[in-house]
Amino acid sequence: MDFIASEKGDTTENLDPSSLISNGSKVTEEKPIVDNGKSHMEAPAESAPCTSEAAEDTELCEIPEQLEFTVVFNKMKHDITFAYDATVLELKAHLERICGVPQSAQKLIIKGMAKDNVTLRNAGIVKGGKVMLVGSKMDDILAVKAAPKEILEEKANSQTNKEPLCMQKIHRKVLDKGIPPDVMPGIKGVKEPLPPVPLSGMLNKNGGKVRLTFKPEQDQLWLGTKERTEKLAMTSIKSITSEPIKDHEEYHIMGLQLGPTEASRYWVYWVPAQYIEAIKDAVLGVWQFF
Repeated sequence: MDFIASEKGDTTENLDPSSLISNGSKVTEEKPIVDNGKSHMEAPAESAPCTSEAAEDTELCEIPEQLEFTVVFNKMKHDITFAYDATVLELKAHLERICGVPQSAQKLIIKGMAKDNVTLRNAGIVKGGKVMLVGSKMDDILAVKAAPKEILEEKANSQTNKEPLCMQKIHRKVLDKGIPPDVMPGIKGVKEPLPPVPLSGMLNKNGGKVRLTFKPEQDQLWLGTKERTEKLAMTSIKSITSEPIKDHEEYHIMGLQLGPTEASRYWVYWVPAQYIEAIKDAVLGVWQFF
């Protein structure tokens, strides 16, 4: 059979004999594609362009408000940028990595002692403000925990010696003078926080007046006498011993351990009983090993 050329050129229709019938008319036939027993028309060759990138999320991540302030620890200043609505406990975790002080051994002074569950905003930290960090590094804590042989021997001896401190001769010479007239009132069986004023009117081992001033912002305890004021770093005080005075249990004998032996203790007499625990907490925090 002869094929008739078309003026439109050699298109697919003109070249395919099956698309022509004898009378010259065109018949188009779409063959269904069977898929799992269901027929459908063949999809067009061209489709919408695809991209390998996922669509961007329309929701933007909200950035917490940041606060810049300074943390002072052992006369060193650290510039800190932290979330304003983070808690004090979260800040302590951050400072542990920076300053090496365990969270449980940290005390942050902002406007007084800051509580762990309070946010920085509610604690009163302001932009450019200062926060005092009081505490001991882990190395110092371990050094105290690994007590020298002299302290261990002294502790063993004290367990065998049942004589109360107030009955020992070294203390009787001070106690026999009686309660100082200007000492602060003592209260038995009560625990109170430290007052905003120094503890005064007490006596030292020489029978002289002594005054205790707590400086948490400087991590110091000041021992004031008539002659001078001695400024002690709180980390230099390894332990605190205290015992009620017989017949005057509203007052205590208190010893500050400044070195490895008994002779290194600084004794203070007629300390009001209600402040003993607050003194230990202010100086030693939670790390009280002895």
